[in-house]
Amino acid sequence: MKIFVTNAELQLLENDLRDAPDRLESATDPAQHRVRLMQLQELAWHLRQRDTLRALALVATARESIAAAALSTRERELVSTRLQLIEGEAQWLFAQFVEAEDTLRTALTRFEAIDDAIGCADAHWALATLMVDLGRPEERDAELARSGEQARMAGDSLRADLADAAMARWAVFASLHQARERWGNRFGPDVSQLHPGLLTWVYDFWALLAFQTGDFAKSLTYRLPSYDLANDTGQLQRAIIGACNIGGAFGNLNDHQTALEWMERGLSAARSTGWPACIGNSLMQTAEILRHLGRFENAQDMLEQALERLGGQLGSRTYATTLQYLGDLQLDRHDNEVALTTFINLEQAAISLNQVDMHMVALRGRAAALLRLGRRAEAQEVAELSLALAQRQGDAYNQIEALRVLAQIYAERPTQNIEGDSTARRAPAPSAAQTRLAVPTNGKRREPSALSYLEQALAAAATIEGYTVSGAMLDQIAHEYAQIGDWQRAYGMALQAISSREKTTSMEAVNRAIAMQISHQTERARAEGEHHRELAASEARRAQTLQQTSDTLERLSVIGQEITAHLDAEAIFHTLERQVNGLLDATHFSIFLVDQEGIGLDCAFGVEQGKALPPLRVLLTSPTSQIARCARERGEILNELDKPLAHNPNLIPGTLPSLSALFAPLAIGDRLLGVMSIQSPLARVYAERERLVFRTLCAYGAIGLDNAATYRQLEAALQTLRDTQLQLIDKNSLLEGAYRELEHASLTDPLTGLHNRRYLLQHAENEVALTLRRHRRLLKPGLNRSNTDTDLVFLMIDIDHFKAVNDQFGHAAGDLVLVQMRERLQKVARATDYIIRWGGEEFLVVARATNRLDAALLAERLRLVVAQQPFDIGLPQPLSRTCSVGFACFPFLPTHPSELSWSQVVELADQALYMAKRGGRDGWVGLYGTAASNPENLFQRITQHADLLALEGEIQVVRSKDVPEAASMALPLRQ
Repeated sequence: MKIFVTNAELQLLENDLRDAPDRLESATDPAQHRVRLMQLQELAWHLRQRDTLRALALVATARESIAAAALSTRERELVSTRLQLIEGEAQWLFAQFVEAEDTLRTALTRFEAIDDAIGCADAHWALATLMVDLGRPEERDAELARSGEQARMAGDSLRADLADAAMARWAVFASLHQARERWGNRFGPDVSQLHPGLLTWVYDFWALLAFQTGDFAKSLTYRLPSYDLANDTGQLQRAIIGACNIGGAFGNLNDHQTALEWMERGLSAARSTGWPACIGNSLMQTAEILRHLGRFENAQDMLEQALERLGGQLGSRTYATTLQYLGDLQLDRHDNEVALTTFINLEQAAISLNQVDMHMVALRGRAAALLRLGRRAEAQEVAELSLALAQRQGDAYNQIEALRVLAQIYAERPTQNIEGDSTARRAPAPSAAQTRLAVPTNGKRREPSALSYLEQALAAAATIEGYTVSGAMLDQIAHEYAQIGDWQRAYGMALQAISSREKTTSMEAVNRAIAMQISHQTERARAEGEHHRELAASEARRAQTLQQTSDTLERLSVIGQEITAHLDAEAIFHTLERQVNGLLDATHFSIFLVDQEGIGLDCAFGVEQGKALPPLRVLLTSPTSQIARCARERGEILNELDKPLAHNPNLIPGTLPSLSALFAPLAIGDRLLGVMSIQSPLARVYAERERLVFRTLCAYGAIGLDNAATYRQLEAALQTLRDTQLQLIDKNSLLEGAYRELEHASLTDPLTGLHNRRYLLQHAENEVALTLRRHRRLLKPGLNRSNTDTDLVFLMIDIDHFKAVNDQFGHAAGDLVLVQMRERLQKVARATDYIIRWGGEEFLVVARATNRLDAALLAERLRLVVAQQPFDIGLPQPLSRTCSVGFACFPFLPTHPSELSWSQVVELADQALYMAKRGGRDGWVGLYGTAASNPENLFQRITQHADLLALEGEIQVVRSKDVPEAASMALPLRQ
């Protein structure tokens, strides 16, 4: 059972069912009932979204006919379960979520019982779509992964790729960076061979990547064909959502009229289906466009309708987005108390969905509402949370928005001055978070203020390529400079604000022009495509004289859909070549296209007996070339011979002589695109039927090539606009590139090639956050952490008596020892661990996701790998050296994971190293927290009185010399 069929293929299924007996009772042979049953099942499956009610009616008819059909027990169960799957999807579409989950899981169990991998893949896919509306993202991803696994087991690459494409799409909402890293190259640039149903999802993924980075024009180049493909493959739910997303992109390009037209198209399609979720989504998207147009009453009404429709999807992203739009509208209408409640609900939904972008929006919305309500301290706290979340995500856009909210809070906070003037503004005592965010100036830490936050926002904006700082923000900065008497900077910022407004106005005009151009080109391509399809259909209808011709034309219709769906010329060439070989006798196939000057034709594609033809150019004025004659006369040419000519001036060098050759122009109206030719070594093989087939293929080929050229022109126009913008920042880009190269070099130790301290500083916070999450999960009652790999182990290694190497053998010998330390450390560490040259002869190994009980084993292996193998320093006698190791684990106190920072734990490892040095070297010392550890000032107390704390049992000191079996603690190499 195919997962999708095109509308043309569906029409063939409809024809098959229409040509069969109208009533099953009229058939007496069980085999006839079987054929009819399979037709009903297949048609119902592919109508499940195109016409859900009719699909359910076909399901009922099919169930009645199962008993009369000649089916085995397994076949009967397969058909019955497939029909149940259709019913489950219908229940989902009509928002009967409880019933849908029960039906789909029952169908999955039945498919598993009969070991039908395709059925299991489809059941998991249906459950994944249900989990989207139920707001259960982890289960959604798990169901998609299982769908892909089952499809691969069945050898169905289309279904497997479809599951991957859906996972890629949803991954964008969780983390744009991670989604691009994991899925960005999953589907290559050549998608010409992808099924249109799969291409719907691939284009949607690429559109989301572009949209989330603010490239709305590029997102439209994917969303528009994705919408058409979704409609053509029966994915109406995706098509409805796609229409709304297209409207949103046009809205972001300031073309609100086109945006509303697409929103209305999506809403109209949703209402016609009666599906509550789709109607709610369309209402929500339309309301947001109306809000931007200032039509608050209409937007409010639509959002309330959307929430009512989405009542069964309280945990879905669609419901959360509706809350976001409603909260923004309530702020616009100054309903601040209501807006606060709405954003609190949105925050809870975002956390449940693990949607970080939505969480940041919710926090900013809360802060804005609290500020308007005069609750500034709470607003400040919430805005700081939003900023911290954006910083952890590396999301510069949301950092800017959070910093602007904080600046607004400070700008509007009234305080009492010395003389009692209540209108003066003075910064309050900073919070701990504010102290971390204070901007250093001339070596002194500045207290947080509206200006400091705005300066940070300006710095964050500088990290975003192509970002234009708004005039309002620059005006605000100018105002703050004026408040502190810095008139020169205030004046400079005011000038920048004027320039920004001019640039913004220009960009808005450019964006609107892009939107209009995309809309125009799309409608033109669609109109021309429809017109040409009508012409091709008219040509086909005139030739329906024989039944064989009729059957061929039906097939050609399907082929035409395939050809005209492509937007890449090379894909069209290969599709035409494949179809020509399937329908006609042709050892030679070639396409010549008119050059830009209009004086000749170049062979754009040519194949003879599977081998590519050599490059060839023909002048339009050539008196002997049939290619040139066909182009000049704009008419079909048929050459037929009974035997090969002794001398044929038209024979391409290196090709076979032919007895039959057919040439036809590729033309759109009065425009000549080129000439297509087929040839055969057999005589008189191109009769009227073959010529009709060839003529129709030429018509479809011309349409496809013209569409491809149109889209190329559109892409070229967009690229020209982008190139113009890039020229303005070219010098800055060169500087940024040089900076990135310098930064890369700054992360690597030039002598050993190992990472340096700066590299650790860049990556430590993410590792620490991951480690803390693991430990917090283990703090739940009933969980045993003793055998879990959840710790970070910091091991500090120092080469004993290294100075003597430099003094006795020279610094070159010392450098050789340091370089050879790299491979020794790599023998002990895993590929995922960090090996850092800490400084001089000191190295730091960070063992990630490790059980702290293994730390002593690692330390002993590090000691042995140095002590047991002498160093080659270029002398006849190798140099033997030992090392000392100190280690500590993060978190230092598992019951209080956040008590000591990772940098403090590194200092403890360093202290342990010196304890090992003082203990005679060639050994290791480790520091552990204990159940008796008092967290208060623990770090300072350890650094000052470690021995005393060890005696009192607050810390445990482990020494290699105190462990008799240390010499046998070496483990196999870690993988």
